[in-house]
Amino acid sequence: MGDGTVVEHLTLMPAVRQLELLHAGELTVTELAEAHIRQIERLEPALNAFADFDAERVRAEARRLDAVEGTRGPLHGLPVSVKSSIATAGLKCEIGSLLHEGDVPREDAEVVARLRAAGALILGTTNCPEFLMAYETANLLRGRTRNPWDVERTPGGSSGGESAAIAAGMSSAGLGSDSGGSVRVPAHFTGICSLKPTPGRIPGEGHLPPCVGPFSTLGAIGPMARTVADVSLLFRVLSGQDRHDPASPPVALREPSLDALRGNTVGVFDEDGLVPVTPETRAAVQAAADALRDAGFRVEPFRPRTLEPLRQLWWKFFVQCGAMFYAPAIRGKEDRLSPIFREFLRIAEEQAPLTAAELLDAWAEMDLLRAKTLAEMDAYPVLLCPVASVPAFRHEERRWTIEGRAVEYLDAVRHTQWFNVLAAPAAVVPVARSPEGLPIGVQIVARPFEDETALGVAAVVDAAFGYRAPAMASLSFSACRF
Repeated sequence: MGDGTVVEHLTLMPAVRQLELLHAGELTVTELAEAHIRQIERLEPALNAFADFDAERVRAEARRLDAVEGTRGPLHGLPVSVKSSIATAGLKCEIGSLLHEGDVPREDAEVVARLRAAGALILGTTNCPEFLMAYETANLLRGRTRNPWDVERTPGGSSGGESAAIAAGMSSAGLGSDSGGSVRVPAHFTGICSLKPTPGRIPGEGHLPPCVGPFSTLGAIGPMARTVADVSLLFRVLSGQDRHDPASPPVALREPSLDALRGNTVGVFDEDGLVPVTPETRAAVQAAADALRDAGFRVEPFRPRTLEPLRQLWWKFFVQCGAMFYAPAIRGKEDRLSPIFREFLRIAEEQAPLTAAELLDAWAEMDLLRAKTLAEMDAYPVLLCPVASVPAFRHEERRWTIEGRAVEYLDAVRHTQWFNVLAAPAAVVPVARSPEGLPIGVQIVARPFEDETALGVAAVVDAAFGYRAPAMASLSFSACRF
């Protein structure tokens, strides 16, 4: 363990490989924890990914896990991290806000309790934008998180601390949350994998703030890791009905075979016809489509006709309702809000608050649009499309020119928002690079409750492309695949 190259090698291995070494007795939990601690101590000053990390606390927990005798859980000893908007007992979960400074939950969220029960070693909680309302991770409480591919760029939001930590080998895997792309955009920006599950397949109890009202449809806690196999492992271990959660269904796990997956026609589109994407993004989608064809899938051009109406509903629920939800908590405290959250409020204030009639109409329209979209997906139960119009952008950058057209901030990430309204599972896999060398991911979407289908198809794409380590994570292994 004294060789720095060995440390880098361990921390950049897939989680499933780390677990194999632990289970075979070739590695102790303490040794693996120490490797991650060294990686965090080396890179955290540059990246600022963690909201709460204490090396001695991690070492003590690793020793405890090493001493466990008898049956061990499926994640025993795996070093993981948790977004600081998911209640984690004993660790700061401040949602990136001065208004919650020092908040330490006494109880775990259900999904964190399941992590611990499976034997995972929780390294710490990770940074997020204030109240999660941004695609960039920065706040007045913990500062700005930087992208390991280029520290002048954001790792995305709102699970940006999580994505930066995983991409840089500071964490083997972890949990984010997603109401508008918040595990998918960060995965795309940092070159890792993620899944926004069907809401409730992974319990949402204990998320801060609660996923209630329209956010019970839009929002989900989702796994993030460097490979689809790792994301799938977390999904299998953490999914299952929470009987106290009315949004958590009793859906059994499935394991579709490759032949069964090939029975799903994949509909592919590289833009929505309204907002352009970079040429490299378009090429990444087509490369993923070619990989699926080579693997025996039927892939055809198809774009749902409901995308823009879905996006308009997302705006009403996430932006307008989101601002309405937060109004009582922030009233009279505006001077303590981060610039990035005040930016969100300015965007929301461009339109009048929703009336009761408008909210009721939107709620009804959501069900009608979901039904219409699902009917279209009968012929194309899997969709392949971009994650965003652009790769990771520079801090505070908010406008881009693509193919001679101006693309605004929230328009550039509309590709994820559709599927929050649809409540559909959507996985992200890294596929290509931009001219600047930044990762470009693609999005694989399935029908609600068919999360295993999205993951199965994503695994085929991951096998053809997949994770590469950013140079700062490991100069020796920057081009290595495991």
